[in-house]
Amino acid sequence: MLYRVEGIIIRSMDYGEGNKIVTLCTETHGKIGIFVRGAKKPKSRHGAMVQPFTYGEYSFIRNGTGLGTLNQGEIIESNHKLREDVFLAAYAAYGCEMVDKALQENETGRFWFDQLKAFLSFLGEGRDPVVLTTLFEMKILQATGYSPQVDACIFSGETEGKFFLSPGLGGILSERERRQDPAAFAVSPGTLKLLRLFSRLDIRRLGNIDVKDSTKAELKKIMDAFMEVQLGLKLKSRRFLDQLDKYETSLQNHVDE
Repeated sequence: MLYRVEGIIIRSMDYGEGNKIVTLCTETHGKIGIFVRGAKKPKSRHGAMVQPFTYGEYSFIRNGTGLGTLNQGEIIESNHKLREDVFLAAYAAYGCEMVDKALQENETGRFWFDQLKAFLSFLGEGRDPVVLTTLFEMKILQATGYSPQVDACIFSGETEGKFFLSPGLGGILSERERRQDPAAFAVSPGTLKLLRLFSRLDIRRLGNIDVKDSTKAELKKIMDAFMEVQLGLKLKSRRFLDQLDKYETSLQNHVDE
């Protein structure tokens, strides 16, 4: 049966001599694997279609629920800027790997597709990658049913005062209820305000937000904990991204000296 879908390349792997298997996050069919014959050959007409982060229209033949075979395709947005910069490529790869690991086969993909498309587009436009990634992580948690409870204390329902964040319990605790999880760590008012905003905000509506470095560091700590504890995700792209961040910080400290 012939299918035609719009999709974003979230994973690409070599297969045999000159071939590739790509995984698409699609608007209408969730996550789909497609075999692309001869994609690695210099004169392949499909070579550009299988680059990471590419958004395009893909026509493929598939019988049953196995791999499809690419028939033809057309690039809608190459997102080439994301592949030309090592830091942007690292953030983009992390976003794609999150979707690949969290989105189940044959699960409806419209929400995932829309959020990933906006995430990659904003990265290419130069939006703050830390803020953008934090918001995208929030959307991933919400889509998988593990949305952090940040509007009020999980136990008392309090909305004002000093709060502590418990990744294990899935949200914030008031000072009085911190005894429920002694390992919960304090969250600053500014960071909590952003988390509450991100829990309600569609990534496609994100404007330019100026966030202090200290707040971004706190956001990263919180979301890393939630992604690991709630989803159990320990992604290779996350580790690489952390290494790049440490390198950039070290380089900046050296320049400041």
